[in-house]
Amino acid sequence: MVKEKKIRVLVSKVGLDGHDRGIKVVATLLKEAGMEVVYLGMYQTPEGIVRAALDEDVDVIGLSYLSGEHLVFTPKIVAEMKKHEMDDVLLIAGGTFPAEDIPTMEAMGIDKVFRAGSLTDTIVSYIHDHVRR
Repeated sequence: MVKEKKIRVLVSKVGLDGHDRGIKVVATLLKEAGMEVVYLGMYQTPEGIVRAALDEDVDVIGLSYLSGEHLVFTPKIVAEMKKHEMDDVLLIAGGTFPAEDIPTMEAMGIDKVFRAGSLTDTIVSYIHDHVRR
C-alpha cells in the first residue's frame, strides 16, 4: 500500500512585521487539515524564506503580511523563487491588504491572496486544488 505524500507548507513572516497571531492560527489549522507545516517565524528575509523552502522541499510557501510591506517584499520573493526555478511551488499570501493591491500582488506572482478573515476551508481547498506535485 502506497502512502500519499502530505502537502508540505512553509509559512513565514517577512521583514520587520512583528504581528504573528494570525499566521500561527493558520499554521495550526493547516496541520489539522493534514498538511505538514514548517513555520519560520518572524523577521525573515526573502532569501531565507526561499532557501528554507528549498531545504524543506515544500509544495507551498505562505506569506503573512500585516505591516503594509507586501508590495515591497512580494517581488523580491518571486524573483528569488524564479532564480531557483521554483515554478512548481504554490505561492500564497494572507493578511491585511487594500483590495486594490490584490491584482498588483497577483500580477507580481502571488498565486492567491487571502485577506484577513478568510475562512480556513477556503484556504485549505485552494491549496488542495492548486498545489503542483
